[in-house]
Amino acid sequence: MDLKEQISAAIEKIAGDKSLLERFKADPVKAVESALGVDLPDEVVRQVISGVKAKLSADKLSDAAASLKKLF
Repeated sequence: MDLKEQISAAIEKIAGDKSLLERFKADPVKAVESALGVDLPDEVVRQVISGVKAKLSADKLSDAAASLKKLF
């Protein structure tokens, strides 16, 4: 599994599970490894965490923008 696939898999699992999302906020390394079911090297974990954070932040911004559009 390449890095992009690992990020996509982690996003799918973390975004779909509220308890895992809360765990990600508290301890992203353990949450990512739990979501993927593997112990990854530190460098790979950091890249996956960065990708997941970027996607979750982008989703929040998109949701906020959609909410603002509804107001106007």
